[in-house]
Parts: sequence; structure tokens; C-alpha cells
Amino acid sequence: MANDQNKPAGPQPVNDQQAPGEAPYDQAAEASLAESLGLSEEGLIDTDGGQTDARDVRIAELEEQVAHLKDQALRALADAENLRRRTEREKEQWRKFASADLAKDLLNAVDNLRRALDSAPADRDSLDDAVKNVIVGVEMTEKEVLNAFDKHKIVRINPLGEKFDYNLHQAMFEVEDPSKAPGTVVQVLAPGYVLHDRLLRAAMVGVAKGGKPDDHERVDTTA
Repeated sequence: MANDQNKPAGPQPVNDQQAPGEAPYDQAAEASLAESLGLSEEGLIDTDGGQTDARDVRIAELEEQVAHLKDQALRALADAENLRRRTEREKEQWRKFASADLAKDLLNAVDNLRRALDSAPADRDSLDDAVKNVIVGVEMTEKEVLNAFDKHKIVRINPLGEKFDYNLHQAMFEVEDPSKAPGTVVQVLAPGYVLHDRLLRAAMVGVAKGGKPDDHERVDTTA
């Protein structure tokens, strides 16, 4: 029995890919080493190419973000500029028309001054000195008010003899006047007033109803 135990074992099977004395084949370790060396079964692995592609994608994403932020910044600047301009326009409008309500309240007073002067006799020589002084005082008052109006860009509209304008005039009645072209203002009951480019009050007028047509309305019958 002892002789059998000391007897060398029979020949062992040998791996076709493993030579005697070599370590067992480790396929996973070989693949890891090949990858670290940039090798594969097909040859070189383009590890740098993969990194380059990822870097290009990231750069493109960042460029897109920069473009988006730049667009937002430009829009914000444009909005701020529009707000500034609108605020300036509103301030200018307020400055120009701040006196509009006061001016409207004064219009009737100015009209009454004019009516008082129109009702005064044309020949003042026969009038008492006190009456003359009152008339002169009314004239001076009207002049001062009109000067103040002029200072604040309030312009009186007296359209006698002008073509009727719906934007500036209010027709109170029509008058038969063959000597005037239709639509001509033949009487002004109350003047109008304009503050800058805004109408405070339309002129109240009487308009010619008939008569000779305007030159541009005449028909050429010589043809």
C-alpha cells in the first residue's frame, strides 16, 4: 500500500493554450490590459476620439447657453430702453398738458372779456372817463390772459373766412350766402383754443350753406 501511495501520478491533461509551467489564462485581465494600452482585438481603440466627441458636445452646449443668455440680456436691455423712452414721453406729455384743465376753466372768462369789449361803443369819445377806464382795464386784462396763454402754448382759433374743419370747428348753424363757397366759416360765435397739438375747445361757428363752389370743385366743361 505504501508503495502505491509513493507512486507518481499518471500524466495530467494539458490545456491546449497553456504551456507547462505557465499561469492559467485570464481572459478578463487580458482585455483590461488591452484596453489600458489602447488595443483591442481589431487593433487600436480610439479612446481620444471618444473624449473629443464628448468635449465637442459639451462645448456646443455651452455655446448654446451663452447665446441664450446673450439673447436674454439683449432683450432685457431693449425692454429697459423702451421703458425709458416711454417714461420720457409720458413726462413730456404731462409737462405739456399739465395746465390743460386750468386753461379750460379760464376759457369762459376770456370769452366774457371779449364779449364785454365787443359790446362797448365803438366811439368812446362821448363816454364818461370812468367807463373809458373800465374798458381799458378789460382790454389790459384780456391782453395779459392771452399773453399767459401764448407763454404756455395755448393758441386761439379764429377761423372766420376759413374752410370748415371738423377737427377744429363746431358748426352751430348754416347760413345762405351765395357769395361764399359752401363750408366757409361766415361767423364765429366763440373762438377755439389749442394747447400744443391738443384741442381744448372747438371754435363754435356758422357755416355758409350754398353759393359758388370751391375752385377745385368746379367742373371743366370746355373739353
